[in-house]
Amino acid sequence: DRGSHQLITQRIPTLNEYCVVCDEQHVFQNGSMLKPAVCTRELCVFSFYTLGVMSGAAEEVATGAEVVDLLVAMCRAALESPRKSIIFEPYPSVVDPNDPKTLAFNPKKKNYERLQKALDSVMSIREMTQGSYLEIKKQMDKLDPLAHPLLQWIISSNRSHIVKLPLSRQLKFMHTSHQFLLLSSPPAKEARFRTAKKLYGSTFAFHGSHIENWHSVLRNGLVNASYTKLQLHGAAYGKGIYLSPISSISFGYSGTIQTCVLCSSKSVLFVLQQSRPIQSRFLQSRNLNCIALCEVITSKDLQKHGNIWVCPVSDHVCTRFFFVYEDGQVGDANINTQEPKIQKEIMRVIGTQIYSS
Repeated sequence: DRGSHQLITQRIPTLNEYCVVCDEQHVFQNGSMLKPAVCTRELCVFSFYTLGVMSGAAEEVATGAEVVDLLVAMCRAALESPRKSIIFEPYPSVVDPNDPKTLAFNPKKKNYERLQKALDSVMSIREMTQGSYLEIKKQMDKLDPLAHPLLQWIISSNRSHIVKLPLSRQLKFMHTSHQFLLLSSPPAKEARFRTAKKLYGSTFAFHGSHIENWHSVLRNGLVNASYTKLQLHGAAYGKGIYLSPISSISFGYSGTIQTCVLCSSKSVLFVLQQSRPIQSRFLQSRNLNCIALCEVITSKDLQKHGNIWVCPVSDHVCTRFFFVYEDGQVGDANINTQEPKIQKEIMRVIGTQIYSS
């Protein structure tokens, strides 16, 4: 009937604002994300991980191996950071396999040392084993009973859509084979973004952030961290999400460049082809750097201070692509997203990736 139809049409765009188990509204700092999620209530966590209630709705069925290893590497970076008490959010909610009525990892009782031990086991097995899922689980259970449940949480708690791009759909000027489509906006936010885009237009710019921050970004969204405890760099140009059309500036914020982030010499940044196998390479590297390419609304709210842009409206910034570099190596420092040839290449790739998703 008409009432049911209205309820469905109103609810679907905001579906991810509610727990998939208890249907209570989430309390997320930056609004809902793209994928459904389980709330932190212990009963819901127990139902999801122990009984598998609604797990199909909230967990990616076939997450690619390279994406899994990237998620694990991000988790490691956040956990090993001196700022972990601030940036390692959310903290895992994992049911104890030996005592299903309790949580082995509990956000209310954080134990970073035990978490590190379980994560080390996850990493060692993924580095050694290239077998089937059941074989990997068997090896993890033998090494640490909390390793596989933790890996499950790392995968299922990712609330963004991140997939590896095939070579034919990669941006060649980024000089890395580790390129991903990264979408995190739920339908309601994406609809608002597209409405604003029709009014004001949009363009593309880079956002650089250290890899330790991305564990939270993929689960909480790209937030305005200015003047909060999450802020790492200064906010010289005011409050908002910092972006740049110039790659070297955003690479600097990602922790890639140890010298002046405004340096534009191509000799500062370069690429070394890696010879080791693709399998688990993210886990073998202790120095991963990453940068996102975002689409931003070009309204009067977007403040441009030369090549440093500040967007105070979080709804006006959407992540589109994510690039990862190994061992601190990156590509051309002089990429300018405002150059026609760069824009043309972005639109070639983006046309079939995002607007069809």
